[in-house]
Order: sequence, then C-alpha cells, then structure tokens
Amino acid sequence: MKHSWQVSAVLLSIFLAAQFIGLFVVHSYIDAAASEQASKEAGKPVVVYGQLPYGVERPSIAPDISFLFFGAAIAVGTLLLLLIIRFRKVSLWKIWSALAIVITLTVAFSSFLPNAIAAILSIIIAYFSVLKPNILVHNLGELFVYGGLAAIFVPVMNVKSAAILLLIIAAYDIFAVFHSKHMITLAKFQIENNIFAGLFIPKKLSAKSVVSPITSSSTSTKPSQPQLQADKYSDSGSYAVVGGGDVGFPLLFAGTALATFGFYKTLLIPVAAAAALTVLLAIGKRGKFYPAMPFIAAGCFIGYGVLALFKI
Repeated sequence: MKHSWQVSAVLLSIFLAAQFIGLFVVHSYIDAAASEQASKEAGKPVVVYGQLPYGVERPSIAPDISFLFFGAAIAVGTLLLLLIIRFRKVSLWKIWSALAIVITLTVAFSSFLPNAIAAILSIIIAYFSVLKPNILVHNLGELFVYGGLAAIFVPVMNVKSAAILLLIIAAYDIFAVFHSKHMITLAKFQIENNIFAGLFIPKKLSAKSVVSPITSSSTSTKPSQPQLQADKYSDSGSYAVVGGGDVGFPLLFAGTALATFGFYKTLLIPVAAAAALTVLLAIGKRGKFYPAMPFIAAGCFIGYGVLALFKI
C-alpha cells in the first residue's frame, strides 16, 4: 500500500469532497430559466451558464475542439514551469500560483457568497498558501480551486472533448512519470518550495501536523536549487500528495455530464474516479511516484458508462 490507510482515507476524502464541491460550483452557475428555454428550442438538454464575477471571461472555443486548446495550454504551462525551474525563478512560480488561486477561488466563492467577500477570502487564502504555507489553509483552498477552474472551462467543453482530454492526459501522465520523468521534476520542485498544486497531506497525521506550516521534505536539496534530474521514482518525503491535474481533469469531465444526467446522478462519476484512485493507492508501493490519471480516467469512464447504460 502506498500510504497508511489513515493517510489514504484522508486523501480520498479530500479528493471526493473537491469533486462534489466543484460540481456544486459549476451547477450554481447554471442559468435554470435560460437553460429550460434553450432546451425547449433545441429539443434536447442544453445548459446555459451565467456570467463569472469581476468580468472574468471564458475562452471562446468550439466545444468539439476544446481539447486542443487544453492540450496546447498544458504544453505551454509545462514548458514555462520547466524554464522557471531551470533558471531558479521561484518568485515567478509564487506570483503565478497566487494569481491562479485568487482568480479560481473568487469564481468558486462567488457562487454562494457576495463577490466582494469572495475576493477578500480568496486573497487571504492565497496569501497564506504562497507566503505562509499551512497544511490546513492549503487543502481548504484546494477544495474550492478546482470548482472555480471548472466553472470557467466546463461551459466551453462537451463530453466528447472532455473524454478525449482525459485520454490525452492519461497517456501524457504515463510518459511524463515513467519515461521523460519531468512530472517528477515538477512535483519535487513544488514540494521543495512549499507551493504544491494539489492535495498535500502529512504522512504522520496528528492534530498538530494538520495546522503546521508546510516545510520542505527534502534536507539534501535547497528550495532555491531544485534538482532537475530524477533518476528514481522516489516519493515526496514526509507528505502524501495528489497532483492538481488529478483533481481538476476528472472534475471537468464530470462537469460536462451535468447537462445529460443532472447534478445528483453525475456525482457517480467522481465516486467511480475515487474508487479507481483507491485501487492505485492500494497496489502502489511506498517511496515511488505513479501516474494517477490512467486510473482516474478509467474510473470516470466507468461511472459515465454506468449512468448511460443503465439510465440510472
């Protein structure tokens, strides 16, 4: 087993909570009246989404080819982060992270809070996540970040493009972990600099550890001088992690299923994804990195297939 059952249970619980909260956020942006009218005119379920706060704009992309946009964005983002690591520009990573946290959390919180309060709360969480990283605040932010991300991008996707994107990411994850190994480099850089995009749980759970500051788990590598080569699939030291993509991509897929199955039935998809992640944690060996997306993608497809086949 990759982690103790207690740590695995916490990881899975936060993963599932982030999925449920994310679907709630996406659902909250649906304009029910406009959706009903559009569905009548189209003769099939159509979802119309409301505007985002503070003038945040969704990209103008045709849903059928949106996976190309995301693929290109991931490639560019990965290249930029590798350049940041190569030239040791940790400050740029902090600025990037802070902006992403503020924008996505503001979108998420605005689904159930006044915009001004949502923005203030987002800035506070971003401050502690980037400048004074803390286990509790970090994971609290992670619960909502992906909902904000999904509220921005789900409306420009459909199930087909989201499914293709899952397949691309699953294949990329295998390549990036087992072949190029740059995914391990990216993960280590984030962990060593205490700003990790994803779930971040101490392997030694205690009341004190939950509220403790996040500190580098590597004693041999300084945060300002990350190692660019990862010859072994070594794990993340004293922390158990699930990458942000492993949380965000299944949520995008589930979000596109809302139009077909509705909110409550769609919850089966993240449950199936969590079950698949449970399998990985159960068969994984301690001290090694594994690509989680092939398992999570399979879980998403199984969940969707059950809904579609049995019309639950």
